[in-house]
Amino acid sequence: MARILTGIQSSGRPHLGNILGAIKPAIELSKHPDNESFLFIADLHSLTTIKDGPTRREFTKAVAATWLAFGLDTAKNTFWRQSRVAEHTELCWYLNCFTPIPMLNNATSFKEKSDRATGAVNTGLFVYPVLQAADILLYDAEIIPVGKDQRQHIEMTRDIASTFNRQYDDDIFVLPEPRIDDRLMTIPGIDGAKMSKSYNNYIDIFLPENELWKVIKKVKSDSTPLEEPKNPATDITFQLYSLLASAEQTAELRRLYEGGNFGYGTAKKALYELILSQFATERERYNYYITENPDALEAELQAGEEKARAVAGKTITRVREKLGFN
Repeated sequence: MARILTGIQSSGRPHLGNILGAIKPAIELSKHPDNESFLFIADLHSLTTIKDGPTRREFTKAVAATWLAFGLDTAKNTFWRQSRVAEHTELCWYLNCFTPIPMLNNATSFKEKSDRATGAVNTGLFVYPVLQAADILLYDAEIIPVGKDQRQHIEMTRDIASTFNRQYDDDIFVLPEPRIDDRLMTIPGIDGAKMSKSYNNYIDIFLPENELWKVIKKVKSDSTPLEEPKNPATDITFQLYSLLASAEQTAELRRLYEGGNFGYGTAKKALYELILSQFATERERYNYYITENPDALEAELQAGEEKARAVAGKTITRVREKLGFN
């Protein structure tokens, strides 16, 4: 049986990139009878950017509701809030003491976020990969589904775990392996860059219909005249559509692009309608947990947190024993 772990930050409502790149693939993996999935809301990680408590709580609920809306089986799998399991931060401190500073200095994500920062860069952002390593190692996770941009963090986790294991000449930690879906490595945002809350270029599929359409209309396109053929390979709307559509639907839209007399506005309308039809059930379930029955959402999380603590506690006991803290 393979143990799989995935975490999503509570730095905003999950967008289409989160859903296609992490949530849906993780849920599909969790359905396999031979897989045991640990799926958590990384609300501690969100503190690097969000300081307001009520905002974080609302975003955490939104992330939780999204997982449940897309059909996560919480009876078979473990689903929890990172902040409610204290072992995450305890293990993070232990791992900090085995992590060389040059490794963190070389983290690509830290460099990118530092370059975009408008104010002082906080230490939490610098040690982010160590907390991420703790998240993974705490549950003896074997497989980590990630995008291409997160591969380095998994390699860092393996390096930190290997250093610890060598120090005590024992296999205390399982070395995780990344699993990257080549088709879903990077989901483009409405401007063509990677879809991200940080870039404000994301598509929130849970928006009211009129607000969703306003976002879709903003998808960047070139100035090719209506009557001329268009290149689907370079068009963002087509790229997004092809990630959601069937092979037949994609082929038909490609034919329309290449045939000319077809406008980008029509393509955007097709993308909008595809999102509404494909995610109709998920939109309904999301609203149920957020507005109709938030108590059911909280009950699911609390049950998952009990399960997570039971596993995390065993790992921390092993680690404390090696460190002399038992």
